[in-house]
Amino acid sequence: MTCKVTTMRRILIKSAVCGAMVCGCAIWGIAANVQSVKTVYVLPMANGLDQYLAARLTATSVMQVVTDPQKADAVFTDHVGEAFEKSMDELFGSIPASKDGAATSTFARVGGSVRSRGTFFLVDRKTRDIAWSDEENPKGTDAKETRRMAWRIADHLGKLLKGK
Repeated sequence: MTCKVTTMRRILIKSAVCGAMVCGCAIWGIAANVQSVKTVYVLPMANGLDQYLAARLTATSVMQVVTDPQKADAVFTDHVGEAFEKSMDELFGSIPASKDGAATSTFARVGGSVRSRGTFFLVDRKTRDIAWSDEENPKGTDAKETRRMAWRIADHLGKLLKGK
């Protein structure tokens, strides 16, 4: 009986260690995608959030905000979907298709063109993959609340980049 208990404990410990390693690698993979982003272009967002977010990202040195989309490594947006894809095509051109005619991006079409309140995405400019996303539910639409949201988004991103 003791042998079975010891074997079960070893299996559980090994499973837990493997699970932790997989989670760690997944988190590291996300952090690595975000770590490669040095410059960001902020698309217009609801309630002028783009202005507050650009100011906060710059003030806290989380990322360099650029006004020329061609200089950006990534794009910050509050929506993804068809309308976003069209915006990206207008800013950067279409992604070239591979030999089989499929786009080379792994970008998954998410929803339609309707904005979802409180979701934010950092999208890699070249691959159009979502490098990072956050959810921050607004409690209102006034300037104070919009500023609070920008601070929290920048804070979450800054903590990820610093490894906290």
